[in-house]
Parts: sequence; structure tokens; C-alpha cells
Amino acid sequence: MFAVIYTFTIKPELTDQFISSWAAMTELIKEHEGGLGSRLHKKSDIEYVAYAQWPSKEHWKNAGGNLPSSVESVRKAMRESCIESKTLFEMDMVEDLLSKI
Repeated sequence: MFAVIYTFTIKPELTDQFISSWAAMTELIKEHEGGLGSRLHKKSDIEYVAYAQWPSKEHWKNAGGNLPSSVESVRKAMRESCIESKTLFEMDMVEDLLSKI
């Protein structure tokens, strides 16, 4: 398993737009690219951190070509709501001890 950690600095007036576009993008990636999902965490009113899982680094690196055209409006909404986004870490999983709910 492979994990990626992202940070987002958002425009505070577009918080709802950011969260909904992030969720829509995550669902599209799960459905069309084989991603395993993501979690979004709030660090402050304008700082968010997302943790995404993939079956492998190759899946993550090759993602994007299978997304439907509807992704463009989601990408646009996400870009508009962000001041900055970064990929902080790309990591192979060693152990998984999170509770399965």
C-alpha cells in the first residue's frame, strides 16, 4: 500500500467549496482511478491536511487518464478555493494499525 500526504491553504470564504470539491475529487479518483480513498483534517481555519491511500505508487503516479470530463469543473472549484496546495510526503506503508470501523 502507498500513501500520500497533501496540505492545502484555502480561502476562508470558500471553505464549503473546498471541502465539497475535495470530496467530489476523492470519489472520482476512487471510482475511476483505483484510489483507496482519503481523509481530510482541519489544522486551522485556512489549513487542511489530506491523507490518501493507493494500492501502489504506480497507481498514484499513473492516475488521471481515466477520469471523466466532469472532473474539470471539480478541479476548477478546488483550484479556486485554494491559495496553495502541496504534496508533502509520498510513502510506502509498513504497518496499518488504524481501527476498521
